[in-house]
Amino acid sequence: MEPQTHPSPAEEAPESPSPDPAEAPRKHPTSEDLEVTSYLEEAAASRPEAGSHPGKPRSKDKRRPEAPQTIVVLDFGGQTAMLIARRVRECSVYSELVSFDAPEADVRALNPAGFILSGGPASVYDEGAPHVPNWVFESGLPILGICYGLQLLAYQLGGRVEPSGHREYGHAILHLNREAGPTEVSPSHLFAGLDSSVPVWMSHGDRITEPPPGFRVLASSDSSPIAAIGNGRGYIGIQFHPEVVHTRDGKTILENFLFKVCGCRGDWSAANFVDDAVERIRAQVGSGRVICALSGGVDSAVTAALIHKAIGDQLTCVFVDNGLLRKEEPERVVETFRRHLAINLVHVDAADRFVANLAGITDPEQKRKIVGETFIRIFEEEAERLFPSSPAHPQAPEGHFIAQGTTYPDVIESGAHGSTGGSNVAAVIKTHHNVGGLPDNMNFELVEPLRYLFKDEVRQAGLALGLPEEMVFRQPFPGPGLAIRIIGEVTREKLDTLRACDWIVMSEVKEAGLYRDLWQAFAILTDTRSVGVMGDFRPYGWVVAIRAVTAEDAMTADWARLPYDVLQRIANRIVNEVPAVNRVVYDVTSKPPGTIEWE
Repeated sequence: MEPQTHPSPAEEAPESPSPDPAEAPRKHPTSEDLEVTSYLEEAAASRPEAGSHPGKPRSKDKRRPEAPQTIVVLDFGGQTAMLIARRVRECSVYSELVSFDAPEADVRALNPAGFILSGGPASVYDEGAPHVPNWVFESGLPILGICYGLQLLAYQLGGRVEPSGHREYGHAILHLNREAGPTEVSPSHLFAGLDSSVPVWMSHGDRITEPPPGFRVLASSDSSPIAAIGNGRGYIGIQFHPEVVHTRDGKTILENFLFKVCGCRGDWSAANFVDDAVERIRAQVGSGRVICALSGGVDSAVTAALIHKAIGDQLTCVFVDNGLLRKEEPERVVETFRRHLAINLVHVDAADRFVANLAGITDPEQKRKIVGETFIRIFEEEAERLFPSSPAHPQAPEGHFIAQGTTYPDVIESGAHGSTGGSNVAAVIKTHHNVGGLPDNMNFELVEPLRYLFKDEVRQAGLALGLPEEMVFRQPFPGPGLAIRIIGEVTREKLDTLRACDWIVMSEVKEAGLYRDLWQAFAILTDTRSVGVMGDFRPYGWVVAIRAVTAEDAMTADWARLPYDVLQRIANRIVNEVPAVNRVVYDVTSKPPGTIEWE
């Protein structure tokens, strides 16, 4: 019996109001697999003087010299904006998500082949509502407007948009207008290969009551007489969301736009990304040296392997064993990087230091701060040893770099919108890591080769680089490790107990063939004890919670419907093999409203 997977909450409700960008606090990367290297960038940004601090890590030449053919997704604040870019990439076409008001020169540098206008929470007629820049229309490139993007096309090009008397949220049937007439943009292009009636997912309150001059009505639904429009210039607007799984033929519709309307070549892949990234790394680093912090996770592993392929022994990796890792994980990291990949690796056993610094701490944010600050101090010591400064030159010399395992979801969630500027109109997401500042004498530039890759693309790149599948498909693991999976104070005894429970969870999930179907599966040691019955004794033991979720990039997640027999085996083994535990519970909370981790 396989686990039942369900669409993520964001796919079920694409549009929801976002807070006023002017009032929103700074956003932080929130990946549940935030690599330990992220402490460095996050720490620098958290300093009060970060904007002008001379020692803040810098990153130069993040963009490839010649950008590939790109579909630019203009972000108007829709919760599925990133999902649109992801779906385009799945069609072997490169895509980037940029703010709707990003500078024209920056967007043109992406080599756009077409534009997609995302959904958004605003109404086109609201004061201050975001609009499509005129230069997008003047570019002459095809445009696909989705939901709010459709309404913008209609409103800005002379049509009429009005509040709907009947809001349309959820499933709907799209009725194609096969009589749309002879125009370059017709159902035979956008809806090629589809039936006359198509199940789609709607999420809108406004509707088009009159198309702009020169546009034809391509489709309707029961509640939207005008659900798709198009003209001969390659401008198309659709009221539904093709990027979500509920739209049955969404991928076909996107492929039709990409290949039949935009004329894309479809030559984007993680494999050709590797060759391109190697050249960019060599151009950026030159004869310099790079230091990379390893966590054992896929992001830092692929980052290290990619940089090593580019510059060889100019790279030194630092693996800080914080004592908060899972069973046998430190040994696997050392084995893989020293013996399998032959990468220069410094292994720092700092378990005693981390556990001592966490003694008596129960607040989760304080735990994160302590883990982050301790890591930074150790990393500073190793960096000084590897790249020693002198009294005359207290800052690290130019030509030294820190490798950072930043991925595209981290960039988007941080409000950076890829490589372009512009406003941040997306919803604010809770920070998961709050760490201390970087030491003043560190003056490294950042190397971020994975900055524009989604997690699945990172894994594909890892395979292309020859990394072991066990590492490439390793489930995400938080930077603070088991410290935030122990509710309450962290002790060596609790760490040993949780490691044993987590090992059982992993073993049974893998034995059932479910490991790759799940985004994460792990155990949490709660701060609750309960009475149990074991033979003639009534032990008072810990309660362990099991968490298993399905997701694509951890921005949203659904709890996994694990088979009952798998749950039974996990529970039986834990209470029989881990003496301190006598009760096991299963978490059935999705994200949102909960997070994947408990702390």
